[in-house]
Amino acid sequence: MATSPPRVRAAPSSYPWLLIALLWVVAFLNAADRSVIVAVMPSIRTEFGLSDTQLALISSVFFWCYAAAALFTGRLGDSARRTRVVIYGLVFWSVATGMVPLSTGFVMLLGLRAVVAFGESTYYPTATALIGDWHGPGMRSRALSIHQTAVFAGSGLGAILAGVIADHFGWRAPFLVFAALGLVWAIVLVRMLRDAPIRHTKAERDRNEEPYGVVLRIKPALMLLAVFFLANGVANGVTVWAPTFVHDKLGESLTGSAFYGSASINIAGFLAVPLGGLLADVLARRSPIGRFYTLAIGLVIAALLLAPMAWATSGFEVAVVLIGTTLGKGLFDGCIYAAMHDVVPPHARSTAVGMMTTCGFVGAGVAPLFIAGASSTLGMAAALGSLAAMYALAVVILLATRGMTRAAVEANREPATAEEIVE
Repeated sequence: MATSPPRVRAAPSSYPWLLIALLWVVAFLNAADRSVIVAVMPSIRTEFGLSDTQLALISSVFFWCYAAAALFTGRLGDSARRTRVVIYGLVFWSVATGMVPLSTGFVMLLGLRAVVAFGESTYYPTATALIGDWHGPGMRSRALSIHQTAVFAGSGLGAILAGVIADHFGWRAPFLVFAALGLVWAIVLVRMLRDAPIRHTKAERDRNEEPYGVVLRIKPALMLLAVFFLANGVANGVTVWAPTFVHDKLGESLTGSAFYGSASINIAGFLAVPLGGLLADVLARRSPIGRFYTLAIGLVIAALLLAPMAWATSGFEVAVVLIGTTLGKGLFDGCIYAAMHDVVPPHARSTAVGMMTTCGFVGAGVAPLFIAGASSTLGMAAALGSLAAMYALAVVILLATRGMTRAAVEANREPATAEEIVE
């Protein structure tokens, strides 16, 4: 369905980077709201008398609902004003997060987390497309990677703050705090967030297709769906279970387990993601598929450094492994959205990222259940380490499809912006 461009208010030349700052806070809250449940899982397990499988389902159901919703909310970002989608989505998931403390049992908790998932699914497809509207191909990886650091900051600081608040006021309190912060920031966005004119590519001008059809006919885009399924599955499996592993097996408090098992991941990711964006933009100037090589390099590092988790016996050792593997995954995260933008024209980018999110979050839902089952026979540490094989498979897919990826990038090339010409 073709859409008319939004009316765009005049914006200062610095606005593309102000946009990154505004959306960084939203992405921080998106990740923080999601991470609270991980930090308080031991307390929820005690209050409701849950098994490990039920604990895994709390995260898995969230990601599956997120995955199902993103398939449609991504399309919304290509048919409605992207700024409105971001703002209304933030309000929706903040209110839903504030309702989680009303849970009186396992089923109600699952239901409310599903509502939060629906609201959060509106954000990333639309936000990445909006950033792509304001930043051209030569700067896009760096812009998106800076935005992506908010995921690690939100997950890490969110988990620590949730652990501290829960230790003092109970597991329900962190949800209320982050819900209030989201509603306050939505007011700021109403005044400051702006849509941008979309720059068209030749591939888009030649075809007026429905965005779903555009994505489905681009084979490298489908390849990225599979790669994101694998990579996001591994990352979430580790993120969900590492804090509980450190708490249960290594005897740390909620705050300590959040630090070793969660903050370590997010500190490393926060540092690595901008490097991934910079490396991707540098390699993209040398090769049309430079961003795809960056994806492969990151996942090779992530796989090699995750495998030693099988032998970790202390909180410190777990943190070292998590920092190492996340440095590699951070390179991947720094350019995954820009890589999708390289092969998909602007009017279908929110839809494409929504479809990629669907695949990634299906993987994110499967991995925690796999670990819950495998840990009964392999042990939790070995089950976490075995996920390195999924990273390795993603690398094989990236390298095996580089020929068709090069052709798709060339066909979808955009004109450079003024800032990129100056650079």
